[in-house]
Amino acid sequence: MSSAARTYPFLDWTVLVPVAAIIALAFSWGRELPGAVVVLVALCLAGAVLAAVHHAEVVAHRVGEPFGSLVLAIAVTVIEVALVVTLMADGGEKSASLARDTVFAAVMITCNGIAGLSLLVGALRNRVAVFNAEGTGAALATVATLATLSLVLPTFTTSKPGPEFSAAQLTFAAVASLALYGLFIAVQTVRHRDYFLPVTPGSDGSSGDESHAAPPTTPAALASLGLLVVALVAVVGDAKAVSPAIEAGVAKAGMPQAVVGVVIALLVLLPETLAAVRAARRDRVQTSLNLAYGSALASIGLTIPAIALASLWLPGPLLLGLGAVHMVLLALTVVVGALTIVPGRATLLQGGVHLVLLAAYLFLAVSP
Repeated sequence: MSSAARTYPFLDWTVLVPVAAIIALAFSWGRELPGAVVVLVALCLAGAVLAAVHHAEVVAHRVGEPFGSLVLAIAVTVIEVALVVTLMADGGEKSASLARDTVFAAVMITCNGIAGLSLLVGALRNRVAVFNAEGTGAALATVATLATLSLVLPTFTTSKPGPEFSAAQLTFAAVASLALYGLFIAVQTVRHRDYFLPVTPGSDGSSGDESHAAPPTTPAALASLGLLVVALVAVVGDAKAVSPAIEAGVAKAGMPQAVVGVVIALLVLLPETLAAVRAARRDRVQTSLNLAYGSALASIGLTIPAIALASLWLPGPLLLGLGAVHMVLLALTVVVGALTIVPGRATLLQGGVHLVLLAAYLFLAVSP
């Protein structure tokens, strides 16, 4: 950091970049962008991702685990849900499956991509990545239950033709999702918080280099929390702004339209991915897994109730049920995740297996 940034904190890049990204979003939203502007917005998006990770770590260092990872997961998901509802309101019938595609993409990216990459990095550092099987297992069980209730059962219910719930079934799924997510947060942050703390000796949720530094002051943490929200709004908004260019590239390449949703999900989840990898490099694999499974839980537990409420005025059907291929991938993810978590220790192999599952999902999205 330069001396000017130390003297004037508002000149720090972690402050300037989110503001610049928001300005880029304001000027690009709803407009057809030329190629040079798309590149500029994409650069602002990348900078906002890095700034979001920095501010999330400041907040996490102040509040400790698992609250730090919970703040990032919920903040990203709330903004993502708002974006999904907005797109569904504007998209009509062609967006009927948008919520399903977004939630499933988030589940596959977090449970296989973020978790697998974190285990790989942790195993490379210490030969074996160590974490709490109790807390991580509870998180995976909740993810599996919510995903099955919200994304698998609609394919088999008979109240309506097609993979969708009736109004009563959707209400039940929304209430169950919200209740389970709330119960999980209560267990994670109050009753069994120790199950979600890093297991390395002397770790209190802020191990590594940060454990020797004084926590940021309350005003500094609040400022970082505000800038985290600004950065995440910029990430999601700029991802939406460049999505027409992504759509055009996908169409030109002859790939399915669903690939657009996958690409946007990858962009939106970049802050959590980078934060999880950095935590794993500091021997905090449990924090990384908290981010991975916490993001999956937030994606289902908040999106389904929001979509259920929005369906009161949204036009067209709401398709939630997965197809056969995606159900197989979800089942395999749950089984492999359980086998990975039960021992509380993982090697390079487990990380590699999860990354291959993500690769299979991405490949089948491109070539169904």
